[in-house]
Amino acid sequence: MKKVLSLVLSMVMCLSVFTACGGETEVDTPAPAAIFRIAGMKGPTTMGMTKLMKDAEANNADQAYEGNIYNVEMFGTAQEINPLMIQGQLDVAAVPANVAATLYAKTKGEVQVVAVNTLGVLYMVQIGEGVQSVADLKGKTIYTTGKGTTPEYTLRHILSENGIDPDKDVTIEFKSEATEVGSLLAAEGDMVAMLPQPYVTAVQAQNQNVKVCLDMTEEWGKISDQKLITGVLVARKEFIEANKASFDVFLADYAASTKYVTENVDQAAAWVAEYGIVAKEPLAKKAIPQCNITCVTGEEMKALVNNYCTVLFEQNPASVGGTMPDEAFYYLG
Repeated sequence: MKKVLSLVLSMVMCLSVFTACGGETEVDTPAPAAIFRIAGMKGPTTMGMTKLMKDAEANNADQAYEGNIYNVEMFGTAQEINPLMIQGQLDVAAVPANVAATLYAKTKGEVQVVAVNTLGVLYMVQIGEGVQSVADLKGKTIYTTGKGTTPEYTLRHILSENGIDPDKDVTIEFKSEATEVGSLLAAEGDMVAMLPQPYVTAVQAQNQNVKVCLDMTEEWGKISDQKLITGVLVARKEFIEANKASFDVFLADYAASTKYVTENVDQAAAWVAEYGIVAKEPLAKKAIPQCNITCVTGEEMKALVNNYCTVLFEQNPASVGGTMPDEAFYYLG
């Protein structure tokens, strides 16, 4: 069941310059209130939003406040969110980075990326000590999920840049569910698997012999001058333009939420479990620090997203909507 949450926050400031989430703001006249229809996904891309979601429950019934109203709906997959964004039934959504580019293409420029909310969450795991570097993957069978999506493109790019042909030098076995990959790890000792958080933490909770052998975010950094990203926040261009001051206040509120989650893991873990993003609180507590939750806006966001889309486009143009997004794709404040 979709859970609708309303957050009413007092507006006391308007951002005149917003170059990075968590940056300084300048006080101005109060911005007019706006109602935000926001979509979150069950996974790392929404973990940073849980402070907003919890505040919504506390303030939902209080009609004394004047300010933005944040209505947050939880969805299981990006496929559920996409048509609602295209039809204008949502204003803001947390989605995988490549989905933002495809939405931009499908709406002919009516959706913009406004923030990076999650850096890399992919890890290579194994039972044993056989893999110490990317070079050690040569000749291995790698079990993973995400065929035709960003995990596959990320893996192929890292392998190729390390001199390993992903079609000849390794065997990539795709499974539909991360839990299936976890079961295979337990059954077959001499194998490696690439999984995202929080599934890595879940698998390790079931089998203490499973160890992280490669952090794919670190490996990406070794071959690129930009960080690996996973999730972003997108918004409808028409909504931004109609509510510019209110939207910048929202970005500040969102930044504050992500900051709180990363600095208060115990409390955030309780919320992440409560909203079904991760099944159990102890698991969420272990997973959150590994999920690279962040909030990056402005030129830094643009550089990260452009670099990532370029890598995907070179492998498969369809992964980013057929063409590289142009300058108008990026909301820079």
